[in-house]
Amino acid sequence: MSRKLGTDCRDQTHGILFRTSYCQADDIMTTQLRWGFLSAAGIAKKNWQAVAMSGNGRLTAVASRDKQKAEHFIEECSASCHVPERPEAIEGYDQLLASDNVDAVYIPLPTGLRKEWVIKAAQAGKHVMCEKPCAITADDLREMITACNDNNVQFMDGVMFMHNKRIDQMRKCLDGGDIGDIRRIATQFSFYAPEDFLGGNIRVNSDLEPQGCMGDLGWYQIRFTLWIMKYRMPTHVTGRLLAEHGSADSANPVPTEFSGELFFDGGVSASMYNAFINQHQQWANISGTKGNLHVADYVLPYFGNEQYFDVHNPDFVMEGCVFNMERHTQRHVTAEFSNNAADAQETSLFRNFADLALSGQPDNHWPEISLKTQRVMDACLESAQNESRPVRL
Repeated sequence: MSRKLGTDCRDQTHGILFRTSYCQADDIMTTQLRWGFLSAAGIAKKNWQAVAMSGNGRLTAVASRDKQKAEHFIEECSASCHVPERPEAIEGYDQLLASDNVDAVYIPLPTGLRKEWVIKAAQAGKHVMCEKPCAITADDLREMITACNDNNVQFMDGVMFMHNKRIDQMRKCLDGGDIGDIRRIATQFSFYAPEDFLGGNIRVNSDLEPQGCMGDLGWYQIRFTLWIMKYRMPTHVTGRLLAEHGSADSANPVPTEFSGELFFDGGVSASMYNAFINQHQQWANISGTKGNLHVADYVLPYFGNEQYFDVHNPDFVMEGCVFNMERHTQRHVTAEFSNNAADAQETSLFRNFADLALSGQPDNHWPEISLKTQRVMDACLESAQNESRPVRL
């Protein structure tokens, strides 16, 4: 099938035609995963385009408790990113799960509601991509994963950076000994929340998002740290609640500034700081016996068509009275768009998920690392609630 919609560009990696004037991916695959969005949440706008660009998926339905909201979402997204077949607006999540025109669901519902709908989706035979944090507790997530396993459907969380090409290049440097033996990992992720956010956003409502900034931001930090450690679990963790806040309709305050420490066998430690009270930061630094690797934008790459990270191997040279710290830095650059392209990480997330779902052989790696991330987050929050006492895993 071929549609002439603007200028043709070809993604050589995946063999998918996409249009620079439109975000529509050409339907050149014989089989496509039919997606349903279980909510018209704001983050789903980006993923509308990711599905359209994926080449092996198409969005067939959007559900909301209010059908008009689903209609508005479809109109707004269609105006920004044209798709050839308009998705159906559905009133009610159960109705979408009953649809024969949906194979997989993307669930960006608030964390407090996810368990119910992930389990219902799995029981309806739908593959599940779940936004993060996946659940309120690790026990809840175990139930969700069990439901997916019992119904032979794929479960995956929506951590996009796991699917970009830069992370593969970082792994080569870490495994290749560029920084020596890893000793310390540090991450920071924050944004400055305006007054209207603090007043009414669901991320400061304890019924909907009880983990606050730890769930919204810390999930990424924990995942990145576990990825660096090849998913070895820490022996113990500590957490410290630095600030908290609740919206006007929140029963309790939630974390708005948090720090944590993770400790691993072999003398490796990791720190993280996340907050809703500092302007945008999303950096990570991995220190080793020979140098350090620094990436300034590991979650959401800075806008552009290249991504990079730096490996620093400084040398301290003394000659008589002259003491010099010499800079030896190598920049590693990956040709990859930051967003809204056929090779961007959000598109790769949906493409990779669809490949697994269409194969009929779910990959247990993805739910396993979600559960590990949840367990570490739960332990950090438990420590913070108990005067930062260490919690063993």
